[in-house]
Formats: sequence, C-alpha cells, structure tokens
Amino acid sequence: MSGLSVRTRSGVFPAELDDSDISNAIWLSLPLELTSNMLGGMIYCECPLSAVMPKEGRVTELEVGDIAYWPGPGALCFFFGPTPLSGEDGKPVSPYPVIRIGMFTGDCSELDGTGDRQRIVLLPPY
Repeated sequence: MSGLSVRTRSGVFPAELDDSDISNAIWLSLPLELTSNMLGGMIYCECPLSAVMPKEGRVTELEVGDIAYWPGPGALCFFFGPTPLSGEDGKPVSPYPVIRIGMFTGDCSELDGTGDRQRIVLLPPY
C-alpha cells in the first residue's frame, strides 16, 4: 500500500493505493494536478496512464471511500456518496466498469464541496 493525499478546495483527504500497476503509475507521477468532474457522489478526473489494465476485476458497484480507475477515458475516480445510479442503499454505482485501486482512510464526505471543473492535487502523504 502507498499513501496518498488528495487536496481539494474542501480540504486534504488521506488515502491509500493498492500495489497494482495502475496505482504505482499514479504514485510515481506525483505530484499530479487534475481537474474535477462531478457526477453525484463521484468525482472523476482525466488521468491517462501508461500501465497494464487488467481485464478482470472491473466493477460498477462500489463503497463510499473507494478510489478507482476508469480505463476507457483514462480517468481517476473518487466515490464519496450516492451516484445517479445508486439504489436505495445509497452505495455508489459507476456508470461504467472501473478498477478499484484504493480507498480513503478517513471521512471523505466533504469531497462534495469540491465542485465541478476545480483543481485537485495528488501528493505523497504528509
């Protein structure tokens, strides 16, 4: 596991990435400046990577706090609440299959205040 700090205008959110090729490519590219796109309780940011994308393990149903990579458009995704496709349980559902690569280690509900087309900075942990 590799530590990560996700900085938005709403605050700094600590996270951990797994040991996958995708996570390693992100971590080795730090610091990264990304632009947010909001979709309910999901933020996605264009983040093209040169990493092996596994065919298996792609999911659409996630948990609050999950961090995933969306291979099609090359986007990093942060799930902090219900999305437009969520059911009655309120768990986030991605509109397309994503690869889970990490998780926020604390409360990430304040990501809601990030806003659309705002800057997000990924840094090593403090």
